[in-house]
Amino acid sequence: MIASDSFNRNRYRILDVLRGIALLGICLANFPEFSLYTFQREEVAEAMPTANIDRIIKYLQYIFIDGKFYSLFSILFGIGFSVMMSKSLRNNLTVFYRRMVILVLIGFLHLMFVWSGDILLLYALLGMLLPLFRNVSDKKLLIVAASLIFFPVVMDALKSVYRFDLAAPAIRTTEYFNRKNGITDENFGVWLVNGESYSDVLKFLVSGAFIRIREFVDGNRVFKVLGLFLIGLYIGRNRIYAELKNHKTLLKKIRLYGFAAGLPVSVFYAWDSLNGNPLGLTGHAFVYAISVVPVSLAYISSVCLWHLKNKNPKIFDILAAPGRMALTNYIAQSVFGMIIFYGTGFGLGAAMGLVHVELIAAGVFLFQILYSYVWLRYLQFGPLEWIWRMLTYGKLLKLTR
Repeated sequence: MIASDSFNRNRYRILDVLRGIALLGICLANFPEFSLYTFQREEVAEAMPTANIDRIIKYLQYIFIDGKFYSLFSILFGIGFSVMMSKSLRNNLTVFYRRMVILVLIGFLHLMFVWSGDILLLYALLGMLLPLFRNVSDKKLLIVAASLIFFPVVMDALKSVYRFDLAAPAIRTTEYFNRKNGITDENFGVWLVNGESYSDVLKFLVSGAFIRIREFVDGNRVFKVLGLFLIGLYIGRNRIYAELKNHKTLLKKIRLYGFAAGLPVSVFYAWDSLNGNPLGLTGHAFVYAISVVPVSLAYISSVCLWHLKNKNPKIFDILAAPGRMALTNYIAQSVFGMIIFYGTGFGLGAAMGLVHVELIAAGVFLFQILYSYVWLRYLQFGPLEWIWRMLTYGKLLKLTR
C-alpha cells in the first residue's frame, strides 16, 4: 500500500496507478459507513425514496467492491515492503521498524480521533512481521499465504462447533462505553448526526475502536491481511510489477481465472451477505476466500495488461496522482466523511440512500484527483508522506521540487 512512498525516485507508475484505483474502491466501500447508511434499521432504509435502486447498488457493492479493494491495498503493502528490502534497507531493518512504529501512531490517532474503520494500525502491526519472511522461498511463501487466507474457514468452523467467541472482551468493553455515554441501539445510527460537538464524536469513537477490534477478530482479518501481504511480497520479490512484459502470459491467466472463478462466487457471496448468511459462518468464510482474493488479483492483472497495451494512457496520469500520496488521501477521505455526514459538519448522514452516498464518494475521489495532481506539480510528496518520511529518517527534508 504505502510502504514504498519513501522511494520517490525511480517510482514505478503502475504501483501508483493501482494505489489510486484502490483509493477509489476504499472510498466507495467506506462511505456507506461514514454516511451511517450501513447502520440504519431495515425499515428506515426501505422507506427511503431510493430503496429500489439501493438494493441493486448493495448487490453490486458485494460483487465488485466489498473486500476487493482493501485486498488490493494489502497486496500493494507487501509489494512496497519488497521494494524497501531491495534497496538500501536490505541490511538495515532499523529504518523499516521505525517506519512501522510511526505508522502505528498514525493509525492509532486515526482510529481514536477520526474514524473507527481505520486499517493502518493493523497494517503497521502486521507489517512488523514481514521481515520474518524475507528469506522464505517463493514456494513456501505462496503456501503460507494461501494457508493464511483460508485459515478463517477453519476458525469459523471451530467457532460453530465449540461456540467460543474470541471477540467477547471487545464486546463487553463496547457495551461498557456505550452505557457510560448513553449510546443505545435506538440512537446508534444517528448519534454522529445528532452530536453537535466533537466531544460527542469522541464518545462514539471510543466505542467504535472496540467495535473495530471485534470486526477484526470476528472476521479473522489478521490472517487474511498477512496472507495478502505475503502475496504482495512474492510479486515484489519477483519484480512482476517492474517486468510486466515478461509476465504477460501469467497476467492473462490470473485475469481469466480470477474473474471466471471469483465473479460467479462473488454473486453467491453477495446473496449470502444480504440474506442473513444462510451459509453459516464457515460457508460465508469459504465463499469470501474464493471470491474476494481471485477478483482482487484479476483487477491488478487487468490494470497491468491495460498498461502494456496502452503505453501511456492519460487516465493513468490521473489515477497515479492520488496514488502517489495514498496515506494523505486515505486519511483525507475520513476527514471528508466527517465534514459531509456528521453533525459537527454538514450533518447529511442517515438521511440519504445508498446511491446518493456512492455519488458523493465518487465526487470526493474526483476532488482528490484534482488536488493531488496540482499538489504534486509543485511538491515532491503528499503532506503526510513528507512528515512520515522525515520522522523515519530523523531529518528535515525538502518538500518543494
